[in-house]
Amino acid sequence: MTTHNNMTLQIVLALEESIEAKKRVIEKSVPILESITEALINALKNGSKILLFGNGGSAADSQHIAAELVSRFRRERKGLPAIALTTDTSILTAIGNDYTFDHVFARQIEALGEPGDVAIGISTSGNSPNVIKALKTAKQMEMVTIGLTGESGGQLKDCVDFCFHAPTASTPHIQEVHITVAHAICDIVEHEFSMKE
Repeated sequence: MTTHNNMTLQIVLALEESIEAKKRVIEKSVPILESITEALINALKNGSKILLFGNGGSAADSQHIAAELVSRFRRERKGLPAIALTTDTSILTAIGNDYTFDHVFARQIEALGEPGDVAIGISTSGNSPNVIKALKTAKQMEMVTIGLTGESGGQLKDCVDFCFHAPTASTPHIQEVHITVAHAICDIVEHEFSMKE
């Protein structure tokens, strides 16, 4: 049984590790985050949309980010076009059944994507086959491709226009970094489209 002191130490350690990972983002990754933010703003200003996808916790992050853009983050402004490709169980199971699970996002990109749209693939390992396949499909369709991944980047880093590496090998901390940087990006994007007083 975990003692109270051990539990306290584990909680503090988890928080400290998460904080350290975010500090490394500040040291290493602000320029790529600026480039990603500019790419999103440019696409949205040109009337394009954002398509997001990932598995597990990254699927939840895709939905979270899409919700911040379609609804609002902090300010009043028009809804921004973002779609998480992780939510329609009929589409996901039809593609998984008719093709394979590797095609669940690529097929949706093929159906919904247009040149100039942005595809954001989220994979903590950088090696999720369905995420890689979708990003390659998006690139062939002349979409802007963005990857959010972990320290190594896996295969994902080589098939996107912009790749953000969360500077840690710990899956939970990668996910925590992803949603933190996504919030920062959403805040800036929203500011661009906010209603003027």
